Amino acid sequence: MADSTCCVTSPRKRLMIFSGRSNPALAARIADKLDVQLGSVELKTFANGEIYARFEENVRGSDMFIVQSPCDSINDELMELLIMIQAAQLASAKRITAVMPYYPYSRQDKKSAAREPISARLVATLLEASKVDRVLSMDLHQGQIQGFFEIPVDHMTAVPMLADYFRYKDFGGTPLVAVSADAGGVKLAKRFINRIPGCDLAVLTKMRPDHNVAETMHFIGDVRDKIAIIVDDIIDTAGSITSAIETLYDNGAKEVYVTATHGIFSGPAFDRIRSSEVKEVVVTDTVHVEAASCDKVKVLSVADILARTIRNVFEDESVSEIFAGDNQLF
Repeated sequence: MADSTCCVTSPRKRLMIFSGRSNPALAARIADKLDVQLGSVELKTFANGEIYARFEENVRGSDMFIVQSPCDSINDELMELLIMIQAAQLASAKRITAVMPYYPYSRQDKKSAAREPISARLVATLLEASKVDRVLSMDLHQGQIQGFFEIPVDHMTAVPMLADYFRYKDFGGTPLVAVSADAGGVKLAKRFINRIPGCDLAVLTKMRPDHNVAETMHFIGDVRDKIAIIVDDIIDTAGSITSAIETLYDNGAKEVYVTATHGIFSGPAFDRIRSSEVKEVVVTDTVHVEAASCDKVKVLSVADILARTIRNVFEDESVSEIFAGDNQLF
């Protein structure tokens, strides 16, 4: 039930959706699913790099959702989100929710060596300092990130949607096996196979000698003459993925597919995917993906998942019921 402007009204509150510059196409799809117009906001960057934000319509008393997935220009886009939140605060929005399908710095969630930061915790601190009321994110890299916050964090997952894509794909009766990209992703892979009857599980282990460098070390499971689907949460430079693809073919896999929620595809990622023997790489639009850059990449939209979650938050309904409990990280 839309009015003539950009919000859904109720006797108690208004739902308004705004977008930062990181992924406006996703924000527009979410607004369309909610049958609202995307709110108007002026965003610009000055010559010295400073970011400016001003909402171009009245947001007083609204239940505001700001969609931003800092990724391509991660630091600028994170700062832009913080500035938009403060602008909304000063404009007297009643409740402000940061919709961050991809959580920046999520891989820096613990200290792996002396004198390192826990940057994912710092991002949580910055968001709370901006006075945001709650955060919506999807397929966090690790569950402890939720514990970094003292405000509500609603966790969503694209795993059921990705699993259903392969469940209904015609493989001609060839058995499937889901392959966890590393030991830490086993629970993610188990949630994946729960949606696909008869799908087996295998595990790869890897060592990282340096940042964005991975070497597949060991393989546990049976992929011989099967369709192997590597399941991960993030694909960045695709180094570990291409190494895993080679390992699976070496172990007799008939075909290898890859799926992940967040397709960052930085640096040489597309070149590595193109030159690999992978059949298809399936990701979502939590971050902006130039799928046309590689014909092996397919992008599924999470707009419907996000729209339903936003609707339930707005109406004070359960978020976990949308996912039948599959959005729990532990």
